[in-house]
Amino acid sequence: MRERIRIGVLNGPNLNLLGRREPHHYGTQTLAEIESLLRERADAGGASLIFLQSNDEGEIVDWVQANTDAVDAWLVNAAALTHTSVALRDALAGSGRPFVEVHLSNVFAREPFRHTSLLSDLAIGVITGFRVSSYLFGLEALIRHLRGSAGAEAE
Repeated sequence: MRERIRIGVLNGPNLNLLGRREPHHYGTQTLAEIESLLRERADAGGASLIFLQSNDEGEIVDWVQANTDAVDAWLVNAAALTHTSVALRDALAGSGRPFVEVHLSNVFAREPFRHTSLLSDLAIGVITGFRVSSYLFGLEALIRHLRGSAGAEAE
């Protein structure tokens, strides 16, 4: 049987407020509820997840660096850091691991500053605007990408 895929799920600033922060943009599900849905989907897909949510850019960069050897890929909702953090961009690039960038809201239907991502050109894909499904689509895409990259081993 094939080894489980390991994915780090990174959530940036203010995502700890999901469920009560601007539900018209982000929906009503909490981050804990999203993590639970992701765990279920990951388990069904033969993957395991580790999670971080932080409002602190330095903590996020440290976490990426500390966990690079523990993961095969990243699922990243960097929130506001998407538009501002060269440090996070460099940490993800330096990890050498593929990642999918996800956003709950459609960033292109919002303020102009949200239209620019410092991460998307490094990502294998970007999924935006599908609320919690953005995470689920991103997770499924990562699992398929990693399974395809690893070849077609029998389980």
